[in-house]
Amino acid sequence: MADKIKSAYRTSQKIYDAVLTQSTVFSRLYNKLFWGGTDDTEIARKMLACIPDDFRGTVLDVPAGTAVFTQEKWRSLANASITCLDYSEDMIAQAKSRLADCTHVSCVQGDVGHLPLETESVDIVLSMNGFHVFPDKPQAFRETYRVLKPGGTFIACFYIAGESRITDWLVKNVLAKKGWFTPPFQTQSRLKEFLEKTYRQTDFHTDGSIAYFSCIK
Repeated sequence: MADKIKSAYRTSQKIYDAVLTQSTVFSRLYNKLFWGGTDDTEIARKMLACIPDDFRGTVLDVPAGTAVFTQEKWRSLANASITCLDYSEDMIAQAKSRLADCTHVSCVQGDVGHLPLETESVDIVLSMNGFHVFPDKPQAFRETYRVLKPGGTFIACFYIAGESRITDWLVKNVLAKKGWFTPPFQTQSRLKEFLEKTYRQTDFHTDGSIAYFSCIK
């Protein structure tokens, strides 16, 4: 499974940013037909707005992807300590190139299931479009919770099942088979219930088949 995921993101690296940012006619058509026009850029903006502009603490960004959405935010937080981690060497190489001038940002290849960080060492965990890819989701939730400090914030967005038949069809028959997504997938109700049981405070939203939220440990 791990090799399949790496291979999928290696072959898609040239179109990954275009699909997320809808910068081409094809990507906009794909988004409208299969994702109901959900705007990943707007969701990313809302998530990053949860991090104060004068933030000075520690951040874990997992998976970092290519840093297409985060590069401006991370560059502006010069007094923070930011770790960008991704399982794909190709993705993290692009993120590292984008953030090469940021001495406060470390880009590392690693596994969310075995985070190379101390327990309760991070103020903010950001996970954009990650949990629908992670093969062991319970372990990913455990690890992101483990490294987060009490009072720290977990901010994330990812695909949820049961909101759109055409999106669910695409995920099951194309994206999962190619290795871009990995089942099983949570529904809105089960995810919200889990977060509310696990975290002290939860701010939960959905946009089409994407859930996005921030939680306080």
